[in-house]
Amino acid sequence: MKTIKGPGVFLAQFADNKAPFNTLEGMCKWAADLGYKGIQIPTWESFLIDLDKAAESKTYCDELKGTINSYGLEITELSTHLQGQLVAVHPAFDIMFDNFAPAHLHGNPKARTAWAVETVKKAAKASNHLGLKAHATFSGALLWHTFHPWPQRPEGLVEMGFEELAKRWLPILNVFDENGVDVCYEVHPGEDIHDGDTFERFLEATGNHKRVNILYDPSHFVLQQLDYITYIDHYHEFIKSFHVKDSEFNPTGKKGAFGGYNNWGDRAGRYRSLGDGQIDFKTIFSKLTQYGCDVWAVMEWECCIKSPEQGAREGAPFIQKHIIEATERAFDDFAGAEIDQNKLRNILGI
Repeated sequence: MKTIKGPGVFLAQFADNKAPFNTLEGMCKWAADLGYKGIQIPTWESFLIDLDKAAESKTYCDELKGTINSYGLEITELSTHLQGQLVAVHPAFDIMFDNFAPAHLHGNPKARTAWAVETVKKAAKASNHLGLKAHATFSGALLWHTFHPWPQRPEGLVEMGFEELAKRWLPILNVFDENGVDVCYEVHPGEDIHDGDTFERFLEATGNHKRVNILYDPSHFVLQQLDYITYIDHYHEFIKSFHVKDSEFNPTGKKGAFGGYNNWGDRAGRYRSLGDGQIDFKTIFSKLTQYGCDVWAVMEWECCIKSPEQGAREGAPFIQKHIIEATERAFDDFAGAEIDQNKLRNILGI
């Protein structure tokens, strides 16, 4: 068993053009004052990290770590969720996903994909320079528009889709392997990796690449009505990153899992601030601890009701309350007797 590290906070939802959320130092002080011990850094926010420099310069990374450590914080992982998404984009989503890339790449999907691939590779080198062992990202999606099989999917389409997804990711995965860093795909609606079956399809398509791992976030499973507890039993050996995010699913006679094209506040499935949803975090933390998952518990705040300020204040103590200090001894080992082979034989009658 292993004690989960934390609490950490993903900075992406809090970054802003107003102080203290517009500088690394400002966000570090804010997070530390709230009781967080780690920060997950979105690499698309250049004021938090210069990914080009981080990939090239160990000195720059040492200085970055020094700044963060001076506030009593550690880096949990780097994140390339936006860039990872752009590794695989179906043309139907080109216009909407262009905003994730630099302006000069808009309207040029081929160049955008090449940029995304190289950017995620840089994150592998930066993670190495920072001494990190896990990285958070999205897989992207070529098949998502076919998730409901109407019209019927042609035979072989799904297999080809995952073969192409693996083809795009394998060069990236190899760079991460060279740098000793695991790629943790957030299992998420809208991605081709969105549940257990799709994770297994991708893993197989990559030839069971040892750097293919999971960012576990139960909030997305509630919206799919997937058993997020048993998921840990199936995939605990792959869970190398952990988002602590709450959600709820309240179907009505008018809407269910697909949401009726409603905004988040009006959907049956919606994300909530920690403790306000339906997720059994007590059991999740117990399972992850029991299985020895070496992860940071990182709050990702998304809520359609509560303010981010309140969500951030409540997040650190919520996570701290759920972290279990893994025991190093059996509770019934109070006698402390040494092993006596003759006594064991006598007990067995042999």
